[in-house]
Amino acid sequence: MLIVQKYGGTSVANVERIRAVAARVVSTLKEGNQVVVVVSAMSGETDKLISLAKQISPIPSERDMDVLLSSGERVTTALTAMAISALGRKAVALTGRQAGIITDDAHTKAKIERISPEKLLHSLDEGYCVVLAGFQGMTESGDVTTLGRGGSDLSAVAIAVAVKADLCEIYTDVDGVYTADPNIVPEAKKLEKISFEEMLELASLGAKVLQTRSVEVAFKYNIPVVVRSSFNNNPGTLVTKEDNDMEKVVVSGVAYDKNQAKLTIMNVPDKPGIAARIFCVVASANIVVDVIVQNVSSDGSSADISFTVPKTDTARALKITEQIAKDLGAKGVMVRDDLAKISIVGVGMRTHSGVAAEMFETLARHGVNIMAISTSEIKISCLIEAKYTELAVRALHEHFRLDMAG
Repeated sequence: MLIVQKYGGTSVANVERIRAVAARVVSTLKEGNQVVVVVSAMSGETDKLISLAKQISPIPSERDMDVLLSSGERVTTALTAMAISALGRKAVALTGRQAGIITDDAHTKAKIERISPEKLLHSLDEGYCVVLAGFQGMTESGDVTTLGRGGSDLSAVAIAVAVKADLCEIYTDVDGVYTADPNIVPEAKKLEKISFEEMLELASLGAKVLQTRSVEVAFKYNIPVVVRSSFNNNPGTLVTKEDNDMEKVVVSGVAYDKNQAKLTIMNVPDKPGIAARIFCVVASANIVVDVIVQNVSSDGSSADISFTVPKTDTARALKITEQIAKDLGAKGVMVRDDLAKISIVGVGMRTHSGVAAEMFETLARHGVNIMAISTSEIKISCLIEAKYTELAVRALHEHFRLDMAG
C-alpha cells in the first residue's frame, strides 16, 4: 500500500516526539508499505514566528510572512528525515516547492492549483521514505506561499490525491473525531466513522480535528482519511463516503467556534444591488463571510445588514465596511466580537423533522439567546454570546443523547 501519514505540531513537539514518529513510520515501512510523511512545525513554533514578526512590524508583508512561517515546517521535515535514517531506513526531506505543490498567489492562505509529484514519486521508486514539509507551496513565479492554519492537513490529502495513495492517516493528539469537544463534555464519544459531509460541516463550524479544505479535497476525490492519535495505537475515526447506517443517527456531533465577530452596517439604503456591492468588496479582500442577516425597516427604506467573519479578520473587515458605509450613505458600522457559533451536525437531519425546533427549545430552556441562525441540509448553527458556549454545547450534547454514540 501507498500511505500518506501526516503528523501535527504536538506529534513532533520535540526531539523525543520526532523519534517516536520516526519509529511509527519505520514500523509502517516494515509492513511492506510505501510511506509519504507530511509534518507540521513543532508545537508553538508558528506562533513564536508570528510573535517575532509582530515585534518588527505591526502589519508585516504577507509575502514575507510566508517566507518566515514556512521555515517552521522545513526544520521539522529535516529532523524527521534524520530520525528515520537513524533507524536504518532511507529517507529524504522535501519542501513544498520540491514536492511540486503549485499554488495561487494569495499569500498566507494560498490555494493549491496543481501538484507535479514526479520528484516525490521518483524518490519512492528509489526506496526512500519521503518526508514533506506541510503547509506550504510555491507560486508559478517561484514565491513561497503558505496554506493557512491547519494547512498541513491539506498538504497531506492533496499529496495523497496526487500520488494516488490508498490511505491518508492524520495523526494528532486526540484519538479521533468526537461527538463534542471532550474538554467541555467529558461524556463525548469517539465516532468509529463519519461521512465526508458531516466532517466538512464540523470542521468548518469549529471542530479543530481536521482543516476544512483538507476534507473538501478528500470528499471530492474520495480519499479515505483516518484520524488517530500519535500517542497511542488506538483505532481512530474513518472519514469516508456516506452509507445507509449514518442516516439512522439524527445528530452526529456538536461544534462551536469562538473565533466569530459580527459587523452590522446600519441604515443601508434598501435597494437592489446593495448587498452584492458590499459582499463583493469584502470577498475581494479574501475575507470569508459566514452568517448574514438583513433586517429591513418598517417603512422599507433602509436596512441593517449584519454578517460574521473570523475574529482574526475583524480589523480588515471593519476598515473595508466603514468605507462602504460611507460610500452608501449608511449610518455607520457596529462590531461585536464577544460571540460564538454553536452548531449541530448530522446527515440524519435530511430525513428527520423538528430538529431545529428541538435545538431552539433546548437553548431557550437554558437561558441562551439566539442572535442569528444559519442552516444547511445537515447542520443548524446559532450565533450566541460567547459566555454561554460551554453551557450550550453540554445542553445540546445531552439533549440529543450523543453520549450514547459510538
